[in-house]
Amino acid sequence: MLRGEAFDDLFRTFTQDAFHLEVQDSYHTSEESGPFHLFLTGQQDDFAWHRPWLDLVRVATGAGRSIRRARVVTVPHGDYTRWGLTVAPHNISAGEDIRWLPRHLIDPAELTTDDYWLFDDKRVVFTLFEPDGQFVGGAATTDPTIVARCREVRDGVWRTAIPQDKYVDSEYVSA
Repeated sequence: MLRGEAFDDLFRTFTQDAFHLEVQDSYHTSEESGPFHLFLTGQQDDFAWHRPWLDLVRVATGAGRSIRRARVVTVPHGDYTRWGLTVAPHNISAGEDIRWLPRHLIDPAELTTDDYWLFDDKRVVFTLFEPDGQFVGGAATTDPTIVARCREVRDGVWRTAIPQDKYVDSEYVSA
């Protein structure tokens, strides 16, 4: 189990590519509850809560490494996905490549049931959450069968997913 700095160190030590698959429609982490409330009530957010992540991304991508994220979402979007669409430009400006995949465009058998990070095509870290949605850490494995399955899922999702700039102008956002 990787938590805190041990989890963050994954983003300091990978050498080429970090890929994140998100398959849940909402998350309820304590770090996001305040900013999410601001969004729901139409208030401004200074995104200070997000700076540590953005700094990690800037350092990694500034060193020539890639960080990619694919979000599988239900259409029409719930509040959390709508909020994610407003946060994503900050991630992108820090260097992340974010794509969106409407859930109905992929066979569930082509996905994993859990979110994960895939580092350098050789280590998978499943992101673990409490039943109330709180992030508890990552469970890491280098098992070749699991890594191969996660690479296969990543490749299929990435081919089908829509880049943020095209997705925000698509019929899925206005649905």
